[in-house]
Amino acid sequence: MSERLRYEIQDGIARIVMDDGKLNVMSPAMLQDIAGAFDRAAAEGVPALLTSGRPGIFSAGFDLKVLAANDPEASLAMVRAGADLALQILCHPLPVVAAIAGHAYPMGAFLTLASDIRIGGAGPYRIGLNEVAIGIPAPGFALELARQRLTPAALNRTAVTGSMFGFDEAVAAGFLDELVPEAELPARADAVTRALAGIHLPSHAVVKHRLRQGAVDAIRAAIDTELTLDAYRRRAAEGPSAVRLPNAPAA
Repeated sequence: MSERLRYEIQDGIARIVMDDGKLNVMSPAMLQDIAGAFDRAAAEGVPALLTSGRPGIFSAGFDLKVLAANDPEASLAMVRAGADLALQILCHPLPVVAAIAGHAYPMGAFLTLASDIRIGGAGPYRIGLNEVAIGIPAPGFALELARQRLTPAALNRTAVTGSMFGFDEAVAAGFLDELVPEAELPARADAVTRALAGIHLPSHAVVKHRLRQGAVDAIRAAIDTELTLDAYRRRAAEGPSAVRLPNAPAA
């Protein structure tokens, strides 16, 4: 599909594999590619399996260099594309499985939280919303997305303090549904996705809509209220961005 993303249909499921050759940063181009892949899966009527082709990393999250540049138009475009993608996956009419074998920093965590089934590969990895630790308040759309998947205690811990969860505690927190040995993750994720292809898909879409409508409305309201050019221009006018660029997450 592109040099950043591979899309293939096998055994009645769409595999969406992120691999930018580095850390699967959620740049505007990567976000556009993923959105296009989910549009294609919906048009072809097949469940989707989202995963990474990079060892030890699912995604390092938004491109922080864009945010640190203090360009309101560019920052808004990227964050809005990420919010729209998370909402697209949350509302996807067909089953979505995320296979997480590696670190998932905020936008990677958002993709995970939006998916129907989240399976992690056990390893020394971390997932969470670390925005406040790097100088960014967690956006409202992300908090609403996390609210419908995480336990209240876990949401407060990660959003308010920027704590990242190890995979050994990510299931109890609500980031993951299941944790398997890392070597078993590809086969397990394939099996779960193929099994979901056998459910009554029209009923799946209806129930997903009914169950998530409140969260969807709250996310849309947060997008419309917070992700505006005026808001980003006001933030830029306050001075250089406080975003601190961390070292690349270790595998």
